[in-house]
Amino acid sequence: MSGLSNGEWIKIMNQQMQKMESVHLASSHSAFDTRIFHKECKTLANAGFKVTLIVPHELDEIVDGVWIRSVPLPGNGKERLSKTIGNIYRAALAESPEAIFHFHDAEMIFHMFLLKIRGRKVIYDAHEDTPKQVMHQHWIPRVLRGPISLVMRVAEWLGGHVFDGIVVAEPGILKRFHSKRTVLVHNFPLLNELNPSDSTPYLERPPRITYIGGITRKRGIAEMLAAVSLLPVGLRAEIVLGGSFFPSTLQEDIRHMQGYDRADVRGWLQRDQVSDLLASSRIGIVTLHPTEKYLNSYPTKLFEYMSAGLPVIASDFPHWRQFVEEDRCGILVDPLAPQSIADAIQWMLENPEEAAAMGARGRTAVSQKYNWEQDAPGLLALYNNVRM
Repeated sequence: MSGLSNGEWIKIMNQQMQKMESVHLASSHSAFDTRIFHKECKTLANAGFKVTLIVPHELDEIVDGVWIRSVPLPGNGKERLSKTIGNIYRAALAESPEAIFHFHDAEMIFHMFLLKIRGRKVIYDAHEDTPKQVMHQHWIPRVLRGPISLVMRVAEWLGGHVFDGIVVAEPGILKRFHSKRTVLVHNFPLLNELNPSDSTPYLERPPRITYIGGITRKRGIAEMLAAVSLLPVGLRAEIVLGGSFFPSTLQEDIRHMQGYDRADVRGWLQRDQVSDLLASSRIGIVTLHPTEKYLNSYPTKLFEYMSAGLPVIASDFPHWRQFVEEDRCGILVDPLAPQSIADAIQWMLENPEEAAAMGARGRTAVSQKYNWEQDAPGLLALYNNVRM
């Protein structure tokens, strides 16, 4: 790729990949998942592929050049494992055997081995460290987490040798796959998606702190609310929560937490709604707890806040300092200490010019380093290698 711009590289790949087919398979993601649909599927469609996404959805449709082939929506997690995966597998068999099959959920891996045995070309997209993630799933009985984690570790190791390509979202996952067919494709934001030209000027925005993403105790919901409750009333600060609760009963539980009276709970948001919310906020917050799952993760929301030009308040994890401190785009805090979080919020609200400068530096860092367009050529290059 030396000497070529990203645009020139993608143009070359476009010319080489005409008429190729890519079939994406997802059992536990929505049809319009940001990474799967908006980034990977649309990138491949724009590169000249016929792209099909087989996923639980209400209907068959074509959106932005992507063919969405629906299977019945599961009623619950057990039904997803017992029926949905099988439905997706059977739908995949009906697609062209010449297509490249690209699956996004580790729970499908054993069916994908069967697909590979049938002679299909298969790519595994490891969004997260599945063996580690299993150890933190509340719905899996504690006694079974270790054995399931081991089984998944062995299955992924075998997949690294059997599948035609591996895509990983984070460097920590990359270390577990040593195949030359493995490529790192970060889950960085799309340029300009969350930075609309008509956003409210920063200094004119209300004192709004925004959290976007799954809402759980280990993602810091109690501490975020407690921090807002500690702020001076005169600041008129509110926290907006955009995302789904896990477990669902948590939504009722937070009604009894300190700070709930200053919260605006909006539920799961479409991408345009996320963009509008960030464009009218003053601070983006991501204060995940220091668990093994999060300490070495790449928090997608951190980069999305930066992309929107928001100063960030983030957990003081060594791995995250390279982004927040080096790019001087926010404040690191103790995620388990509401007063630490409150102090950072108060400083940003009382020093809006300095906070705006932090946001601008974060936006610059995303435009130069942390964006999807930087990684898209790697995905296209992998497809080019797989088809050879």
